[in-house]
Amino acid sequence: MHPVVVLNIVGLTPELIGPRTPRIAQFVHAGVMRPLQTVTPAVTCSVQASFITGEMPSGHGAVANGWLFRDLCEIWLWRQSNQLLSGERVWDAGKKRDSRFTCANLFWWYAMASSADIAVTPRPIYKADGRKIPDCYSQPPGLRDELTEKLGTFPLFQFWGPATTIASSKWIADAALHVMATRDPTLTLVYLPHLDYALQRLGPDHPGIGQDLADIDAVAGSLIDAAEASGRRVIILSEYGIVPVSKPVHINRALREAGLLSVRVEEGGELLDPPQCRAFALADHQIAHVYVSDPADIPRVRAIIEGLDGVDAVWGKAEKRVNGLDHPRSGELIAVARPDAWFTYYYWLDDANAPDFARCVEIHRKPGYDPVELFLDPAIRFPNLSIGWRLLKKMLGQRTLMDVIPLDAGLVRGSHGRADTPPERSPLLISSEPDLLPAGPIDATMVKELMLAHVFDGPRQDQGDR
Repeated sequence: MHPVVVLNIVGLTPELIGPRTPRIAQFVHAGVMRPLQTVTPAVTCSVQASFITGEMPSGHGAVANGWLFRDLCEIWLWRQSNQLLSGERVWDAGKKRDSRFTCANLFWWYAMASSADIAVTPRPIYKADGRKIPDCYSQPPGLRDELTEKLGTFPLFQFWGPATTIASSKWIADAALHVMATRDPTLTLVYLPHLDYALQRLGPDHPGIGQDLADIDAVAGSLIDAAEASGRRVIILSEYGIVPVSKPVHINRALREAGLLSVRVEEGGELLDPPQCRAFALADHQIAHVYVSDPADIPRVRAIIEGLDGVDAVWGKAEKRVNGLDHPRSGELIAVARPDAWFTYYYWLDDANAPDFARCVEIHRKPGYDPVELFLDPAIRFPNLSIGWRLLKKMLGQRTLMDVIPLDAGLVRGSHGRADTPPERSPLLISSEPDLLPAGPIDATMVKELMLAHVFDGPRQDQGDR
């Protein structure tokens, strides 16, 4: 077996590789790069699940970053249990070929409760007084303490939200270096998300992304260098490409104005009420799953959504089947935004009635993905002082909201979700082993077998080696 490390550099596309990414450019020159044909929706959970199972979303079940759990009548995003997926995992397939095969899953999604040998994933501590304390979860459990002692606490607030920096991706990379040095897994999966956030904030054309490219290049370079020094084969890939956007589409507001979406009022704030809704949308970047309780309403709902400015298509049963999304978790309809548009989750008609969590970083309470969490409210005159005051009150045990997120969807400049992005803005796969990649584009569902080929194909090492 040959040890392999796979770097998932989210948002990396051919047009971003160049003078600002010298180490990645050098790696491309020494190896081979192929276009990667991603799945729909081109979002983290769906694509990563296709990478590790070789299945389309209709097979593995991760139809988006979240969905309506129909038996609970509740919307849940960013669940972490690997038991939510169907299909054979790459690490199980590896063990079938050789019982010595081991896998480390470092921050790829659905890392909990899996049969991988090693896993690390974000896992905040939620205290009864409302505090959210940065932390991570590991398998085996002792690895969490080991990494925390060596690297410090996982920088959760720099992993997502308005304070994101390269620090979180660097922590993950340093964790990978430690795991490779101390556990020597056969296959190491490493998630490096930093570039994704800069591209959503600024868009791929903004000159301000130059520093972010340099930062992720340095982090990736440290892993490439360590992998090469230890005799590991290297794969770099990305899940999707990010395109410029300028039009938010408020799909749920349209359904509410049509009398199809219901809310529940709690202390002045409006909450989406799925059991009472005739139709609502779970917005996830440029894709929205539209759940319709009565099949008789489907034609009307479809007509409303098709009439929205910024909507490119609405898929029913036939289109879902063609695009690999015919799964019970999918909405009765799926809306696809135009390339320059994206879907908000907003369902209230007046910002005064927004729920308290709308202005917070709250990925588990919002019934849809909210990229506006990457921004501080520009109306806050002294943001550092404002945040510091809120943190002080939390430290003193007082209840307070970190309500520093704006409700202006127009701030977002980059999005993803469509699988048909232009070639220069599409995902890619780069390998240190040119002979192991087929000619032409690589489907996301081929990645599992390509990872295994990098482990098992080629000259065998001496007996007793990995």
